[in-house]
Amino acid sequence: MDLIASDEISLPRPEHITAPGIQHHWCERPGCGKDAGWGFAKPKQAPHWFCFEHRGDGETYL
Repeated sequence: MDLIASDEISLPRPEHITAPGIQHHWCERPGCGKDAGWGFAKPKQAPHWFCFEHRGDGETYL
């Protein structure tokens, strides 16, 4: 079986595209890197993001 190179542009499938306006954050715990859905910040300060497992670490930023 021969593999043929193609010049066609392949776009990602719709199920792999992030909807507009959605942001992804990663856990700030060193060595973790999981998707973080828990944000912690005081008013007018940059948020810090943690995954479910490490969300307790975010309490220090409140």
